[in-house]
Amino acid sequence: MTGAAGFVGRHIGQALGDADYCVTGIDLRSARGVIQMDALDLFRNHCGRYDVFIHCAAIVGGRATIDGSPLAVATNLALDSWAFMWARKHADRMVYFSSSAAYPVALQTESALYPLAESDIDLVNTRQPDSTYGLAKVTGEQLAMVARAEGQHVAIFRPFSGTGEDQDLTYPVPAICDRVRRREAPLVVWSDTVRDFVHVDDIIGAVFAALKQGVTGPVNLCSGVPTSFTELARRAALLAGYHPDIEVLNDKPTGVARRVGDPTLMHTFYKPRIGLDEILGRCLTAERRAA
Repeated sequence: MTGAAGFVGRHIGQALGDADYCVTGIDLRSARGVIQMDALDLFRNHCGRYDVFIHCAAIVGGRATIDGSPLAVATNLALDSWAFMWARKHADRMVYFSSSAAYPVALQTESALYPLAESDIDLVNTRQPDSTYGLAKVTGEQLAMVARAEGQHVAIFRPFSGTGEDQDLTYPVPAICDRVRRREAPLVVWSDTVRDFVHVDDIIGAVFAALKQGVTGPVNLCSGVPTSFTELARRAALLAGYHPDIEVLNDKPTGVARRVGDPTLMHTFYKPRIGLDEILGRCLTAERRAA
């Protein structure tokens, strides 16, 4: 597994370890049980054979990185192309994490009130995705189709706004909950955009269920519930027992106006178990880990 020290990667690694799988995890960052290695070095030099290759590695880092460093994020294009070439020779099955950022931005305006379905991405006649991060994920899905045509088993997942109590503070749910814990007033949010929040445990649960049942996707991993950042802040503050004014900043990166997934396909094999209030409660009471 690449990206094994990242948010999704470390949760997958923990779940696989708990199930007694033997996992080789690599990441640029140092972490317990993870081999510190550039994924590109693995793809160029390592010749082992694996039952499953899970590709989580990517440059992302929250909205500030996506909007502030688009060329750096675009290096995901090279990373994914090497990953698919390596998997073709060294893995029986591959799991590729795409993203909700792959969806066309034209479908994510304030007036686009319907949820995004898997068929809204046309890999032949592509439409503008969200920044270079979304571009890399669309291209990655196209590469997955090529790999499939060459005989590689690939499962594709499109997580929406995955979150959890140990997520980095560069992401909205833990950042807002951190401000709530400090009882900030006014309570600041970066925008009033709408997102689809899903707990990382449900992302992992859905991935495992899909693999067990032979679902290869692409498939949305989402709640299907639209939540604005101001609503998120109000609900978190209410759980913490105070009622601050909510201040929306106008000078921060915001991304698209509305991004909500259609969970219909996911519901055929998995339904999320952790609702938003439980997510917020966990984030409010969790001990923050060192970044």
